[in-house]
Formats: sequence, C-alpha cells, structure tokens
Amino acid sequence: MILIDYKDPRPIYEQVTERFAELILKGALESDFKMPSVRTLAMELSINPNTIQKAYMELERRGFIYSVKGRGSFVAGNDSLVIRHRQDCLKRLGDLASEALEYGVTKKEMIETIEKIKEGKS
Repeated sequence: MILIDYKDPRPIYEQVTERFAELILKGALESDFKMPSVRTLAMELSINPNTIQKAYMELERRGFIYSVKGRGSFVAGNDSLVIRHRQDCLKRLGDLASEALEYGVTKKEMIETIEKIKEGKS
C-alpha cells in the first residue's frame, strides 16, 4: 500500500501523505474506510509513529481524512476532492496544451499522444 523511497528528497511524512492522497483520489480507499492506526502503520513501515501522525494531521488538514476520538482516522467523503483534483489536472493540461501550441505542436499530435497514453502505449 505505502512504500517509502529513501532516495526521494521529500520528507517521509510527505511521501506517506501523497501516497494516501493518491489512493483516496483514485478510489482505492473509499469513504469511511478506517485508516491503519498510527502505531500499526509505523511498525509496518519501520518508521517513527510521530512521522505517521504528522502525515495523518496533514491529510486531515487537507480534507482527505477525519478523526473520531477513541476510534481512529477514517477516509472522508472524497467526491469534492476528486472534482477539485480533476479541475486542477484539466487546468494544468490546458496550460501545457497552450505551451505546446506555442511551440508548434498540432492539435492532431496532442490528441494522438493522449490516445497513446490512454491505450498504455506511452
């Protein structure tokens, strides 16, 4: 589920945060799914529990999870998060398409590239 890349210059808590965010946005972790306890995940990953706690606090701050006192952390309803993330992706894609057009990339080339990616032939 979560892999730590020790060559990644980002702090471990950021890697954990981003991986859980990806899993939630892609629907791999559904609403109200109980997150692993801080202690359990820290033992699985062989890292300090404070690191996991910091990641969970960041996920909660960003609206990905919520905490229930005495019960743990759970995945928040993610529909609005998914919509917001899709909008961000489309904005970045639009910016990139504008730049590509400035450098002479044609609409046809862009569509072919997207179709290749969709087919898994990137």
